[in-house]
Amino acid sequence: MPKKITHSRVLKIAIPIVLSNATIPILGAVDTGVIGQLGNPAAIGAVGIGAIIITAIYWIFGFLRMGTVGLTSQAYGAGEHSEVNAMLSRSLFIGFIAGIVLILLQAPLFWASFQISPASAEVESMASRYMSIRVFSAPAAISLFGITGWLIALEKTKAVLLIQIAMNGLNIILDFLFVLHWEFGIEGVAYATFIAEWSGLAIGLFLCQKISPLSGWFDRSLIFDRSRLKKMASVNSDILIRSVLLEAAFVSFLFIGSDFGDVTLAANQILLQFLSISAFALDGFAFSAESLVGQAFGARNRERFRRAALLTSLWGAVMVLIWIVILFSFGNSFVNLMTTSELVREEANSYLKYLLILPVIGIFAWMLDGIFIGATRTRDMRNMMAISFVAYVIFLSVLVPAFGNDGLWIGLIVLFLFRTITLGIKYPALERTISNI
Repeated sequence: MPKKITHSRVLKIAIPIVLSNATIPILGAVDTGVIGQLGNPAAIGAVGIGAIIITAIYWIFGFLRMGTVGLTSQAYGAGEHSEVNAMLSRSLFIGFIAGIVLILLQAPLFWASFQISPASAEVESMASRYMSIRVFSAPAAISLFGITGWLIALEKTKAVLLIQIAMNGLNIILDFLFVLHWEFGIEGVAYATFIAEWSGLAIGLFLCQKISPLSGWFDRSLIFDRSRLKKMASVNSDILIRSVLLEAAFVSFLFIGSDFGDVTLAANQILLQFLSISAFALDGFAFSAESLVGQAFGARNRERFRRAALLTSLWGAVMVLIWIVILFSFGNSFVNLMTTSELVREEANSYLKYLLILPVIGIFAWMLDGIFIGATRTRDMRNMMAISFVAYVIFLSVLVPAFGNDGLWIGLIVLFLFRTITLGIKYPALERTISNI
């Protein structure tokens, strides 16, 4: 393991993650754009709601990626290579079990989602058909969280890029074939993702085996060591609560937007795709923070910890500036490419200004998340997210009745701002806990 944390090392980790993460929302944009060519706002809204519900349910298990990065990078930094292998096996086991449970519980989960905030009958019907296909790739999708986290912890981010390009490239090709060529409609988008996610898992397992031979994955005494399982459960449960609150905020955003009609729902869905592009791209540097901070924390080296936090955050800020320039210059053109509906275009362009503000605030929240994940200070993450979520709800209750959809977007800005402030207050205490060696 290299000892010195340099700009080139940060970029070597981050750039493949930036590219791989950017393919995820690009895929969502293609899904939306392909359906948008049908010229039906209800279809756009259905894919948006269906994807948001499925993604929200999956990201409840996002702790698997985040917890795996933190714990694996710390084991790597401490030189515990057997534990590094055991972490991969634990993550795969949890991913498969969680996916099977979701398949069994799909009916009540989908019913509850629409009860929380119902859409129009047409949108609900289309979204249900979409989700009933997508859910059968849950074991693959959730297991990929663990594989991704493990690879990031070991700085094997080129492997992550390869998985995402192969999986999402296949998905995009199948989108065009199933929807535009064979006219499968909503179901075509769902089948494309189902096939791509299982293919992505197969590629991920192959790459992990190339890094660490299968013989190192099956030390049962270490995999099921009680103290390590207890630590993993504690970290993952904190991240789970944090993830549920964060996803609740984004799901409520889309559901509340559905009250303003199908056109506004479709416009918000298109703009959320752009927000996702910025978030996933900027997360590349947060992920590099998770790996480098975790390794420094495992080695108990405060100087390396601080340098990892500063360098990754610096490059994250550079990425924000690049994204803002692109969006300011081409935002309206991007919106117009996403749909043929003039009503949706006009509505989306009127709210584009908020996407110039959110990444500027969000970069601090994303980087602090990466730092706290690497240090596995997940209790602080959980508590600070709870405070931020309460602030978000309070502001929404005032802003939405007064300003409608503008109030909804301002509420999202408030959520990001509170996440930044609360975690920023906690950072100095975190750094003081590390002893130099």
